[in-house]
Amino acid sequence: MDMLLFQLEKDNEKPLYDQLYNGIKEAIISKKIAVGEKLPSKRKLADFLNISQTTIEIAYAQLLAEGYIMSKTRVGYFVEAIDELPYIQQDTITPFIEYPKKKTYKIDFNPSSIDIDAFPFQTWRKYAKDLFDNASKELLLTGEPQGELSLRTEIANYLYQSRGVVCSPEQIVIGSGTEQLLPMILRLFSEDTCFALENPGYPAVHRIFAQHKRKVYPIAVDEEGIMIQTLEKTHAHVAYITPSHQFPTGAVLSATRRAQALNWAAQSSTHYIIEDDYDSEFRYTGKPIPALHALDRNDKVIYMSTFTKSLMPSLRVAYFVLPPKLLATYNDVFNYYSSTVPRFDQHIVANFMRDGHFAKHLNRMRKIYRKKHDKLTTILEKYSASVKITGEQAGMHILLDVQHTLTEKQLQQLASQAGIGIYPLLDYRLDPSEPSKAQFLLGFGGIPVQAIEPSIEHLMDCWSIQKNHPSITK
Repeated sequence: MDMLLFQLEKDNEKPLYDQLYNGIKEAIISKKIAVGEKLPSKRKLADFLNISQTTIEIAYAQLLAEGYIMSKTRVGYFVEAIDELPYIQQDTITPFIEYPKKKTYKIDFNPSSIDIDAFPFQTWRKYAKDLFDNASKELLLTGEPQGELSLRTEIANYLYQSRGVVCSPEQIVIGSGTEQLLPMILRLFSEDTCFALENPGYPAVHRIFAQHKRKVYPIAVDEEGIMIQTLEKTHAHVAYITPSHQFPTGAVLSATRRAQALNWAAQSSTHYIIEDDYDSEFRYTGKPIPALHALDRNDKVIYMSTFTKSLMPSLRVAYFVLPPKLLATYNDVFNYYSSTVPRFDQHIVANFMRDGHFAKHLNRMRKIYRKKHDKLTTILEKYSASVKITGEQAGMHILLDVQHTLTEKQLQQLASQAGIGIYPLLDYRLDPSEPSKAQFLLGFGGIPVQAIEPSIEHLMDCWSIQKNHPSITK
């Protein structure tokens, strides 16, 4: 058959059967082989092209499966009428899209970084090894919609002991991070519900509310946290706040404002507070601050938290605690829901917590982060004539107020050129207006303690900031 005299390139990376398949398919599409025409037998074509019959068989089988040819028993293969096919795939050239690579730095003050060298790999490996066994084969099946009961039970115990949150495992929903859980919470409220967000605040949270087309009121934050008096003047029904360690300023919601916030929530049946208990595990000054949920007597607080900082960001395990009234709504809205966190991962975390290793790990990490925190603040005191720090009571970052003739963006560019990643407060604002002063988030979680001093010195050098004059004291 002359129309099958196309060239097969045996040195080509593409397999011979694929070359043959494409060659015949193109000949059929372009009408070079007529409808109803018989194709050569596998033996004859194999001899003619000097390839194996298996190669021919694979190519013919693919053409047959896609409907380009038909088979008649003991007769052979014949070309189908492709005009009758519902879909003919055309080869198209897909343009290559090069996505921007995430920039890496020699020194990175990313506030999301954690100390990965201190993770208890040996203990974690033991629990993982124990689970991946025939005895745990039921974990291959779909689990409970709200998450494994064992993990929800451990979370409830932990919240009571460490955060003063009283709840039952039935009130807890486990999911893959805030980005997955927050949209679920939004669906518990009607579309005309208005929300109040801290300004500045989580950029990811801002995007989630925008993507779901929810009305948002930005509420300013000062040294005592979100300004409740401003909240009271809005038409917001639900307030999203980070009271224990406001992100990104680091402010702690004062006792007075905590009471004001709970009173605001109690004023209306439609008012609620979403409490994101960000960085609550790591506090360096004073006594631990109880969660806002622990002070709530009217079931108006939805509590959220995650294992991102306490264990690892890649674990993707977060959870929220619903008040009884909203739990009933949740069961109606999400009766189809299945937990998005793998059951094996949930049981590893549950067993890790059950045997006391989570508490031990947190105690160890508090000491490590406190050491880094103290080192960082001590070094920065040497530059106190030009930089001020706030939000140092808790968490794994501080807010750096830089007194400089350059703008926030210009200082960030200088740092980037020096191989230093530093994150301006402007990136976390709901309004894009240029700030009057330069402020940066300075994360220390992922920087080794011995590297903190040279890292700060390098940053100050690139900004041409000198250490204090000897006459300047603390």
